[in-house]
Amino acid sequence: MGIEGVNSRIAEIQSRIIALQTQRAGTTSASATSAQGTFASHLQGAIASTAPTAQTYKLNSKGIPEDLAAYGNGKIPETALGRVGNTGHKLWAPAAQSLNGMIEDARRDGVEIGITDSYRPYAEQVDLARRKGLYSQGGLAAKPGTSEHGWGMATDLDLNAKALSWMRKNAGNYGFVENVARESWHWAYRPPT
Repeated sequence: MGIEGVNSRIAEIQSRIIALQTQRAGTTSASATSAQGTFASHLQGAIASTAPTAQTYKLNSKGIPEDLAAYGNGKIPETALGRVGNTGHKLWAPAAQSLNGMIEDARRDGVEIGITDSYRPYAEQVDLARRKGLYSQGGLAAKPGTSEHGWGMATDLDLNAKALSWMRKNAGNYGFVENVARESWHWAYRPPT
């Protein structure tokens, strides 16, 4: 298992922790939730202490990590993807890990961040372009095969005004940038290099 496999496994474990916290938050008492949160914090700390802390990526000329680019846009295998919380959404594992941490930190600050879209396989990119039109022609979709969603490095978020403000102040700390002028919901992940 190489470093990508380790990172993927860490992202999966962290996603499961967040999912368990979210599921149990509605059914446990405040004291039980606090105890669970403490356990989860210790567990995440232990995971983080065994994980490489300075993981960097070599990017190609388009800003895509070379290992990821080898798969092709919209052709990322499940083994390279990580879950976003307890949703059905997935991103490239390092992006999912960072997004999960960001969502959890925002929640601690009293800010709720939802997710409406994530990784898009190529066939979904084609369908979206057909339904919503190409961005270059005034629509909302990238040309199939060029979408940041097809690399698992972009997410569309459900943000109210408070959440959008929080994102604009904090997202860069997690590697996310707001890079589509007409789409305040679209946030792209920029891996450390």
